[in-house]
Amino acid sequence: MTYENVLSALGDPTRRQVFEAVSRKPRAVGELASDLPVSRPAVSQHLKVLSDAGLVTCRVEGTRRIYGARPEGLAELRAWLDRYWSDVLENFANEIDAGGRSS
Repeated sequence: MTYENVLSALGDPTRRQVFEAVSRKPRAVGELASDLPVSRPAVSQHLKVLSDAGLVTCRVEGTRRIYGARPEGLAELRAWLDRYWSDVLENFANEIDAGGRSS
């Protein structure tokens, strides 16, 4: 997965709520739906998108599917943010250095 996939998946507010919920505690679709203002089928669709983006895992327990967060799914996004932040800080330092030389 790429950071674009992760950003896209987390771009929806309800999907972020689903991800945050399974990050706190693995849950079944019904349990998630009872805590959110959307239907079970909608929760399932959000979980599909999150799963495709590599952000959640699913395990089967009897007739239930239990979804949990996959923290390593955020690795691409985190690496991109870290790289972006490093570039910003480097450019800021270069600007300060250039300003100090022109005085």
